[in-house]
Amino acid sequence: MPIEDSELSGAAKAEHDRAFEDLYRAHLRDVYSYSYYRIGNHHDAEDLTEQTFLQGYRHFERARAESDGRPLRPWLIRIAHNLASNYHRDRSRRPEAAIDAVEPITHPHDTEKVVSGREDLRHVIDGLKTLPEDRREALIMRFALGMSNREIARALGRTDGATKVLIHRATKQLQEEIGDE
Repeated sequence: MPIEDSELSGAAKAEHDRAFEDLYRAHLRDVYSYSYYRIGNHHDAEDLTEQTFLQGYRHFERARAESDGRPLRPWLIRIAHNLASNYHRDRSRRPEAAIDAVEPITHPHDTEKVVSGREDLRHVIDGLKTLPEDRREALIMRFALGMSNREIARALGRTDGATKVLIHRATKQLQEEIGDE
């Protein structure tokens, strides 16, 4: 007995949804982390993460077909990159209170180590803000997300060699900016 088109499309849709759910579970933390480091605000980073996966879902089949079996994490980070760029462009048209004016959320464990770590992180994030966008992007992808140079190259549309040089120069510039503390 032949399978009807509606059953086939239902089965294909179920497989599509399962595959996307696996992608979502595997990369949610990376996309959120990237968004947070780019935006600097938890609420907006959550929104950006949601938008990234919604857009990813719409183009998932095409991305899988074009990936030739390569991981899709760089593709998702590229979507988040584009959305973050749009976010910053939109915010520059509608200025709001600076993120620096908001005190960080207090940690439930009030220790010197937590305070020191928070201050160090704030210092690094402030230093990141001074870097050109491509250098900032590369460092976030490398150190916050732990992406390989090859994945970063794919996400930024660069060669592996150019990406390695970009990360080296970005690291050196950030060290000069914040000092070797």
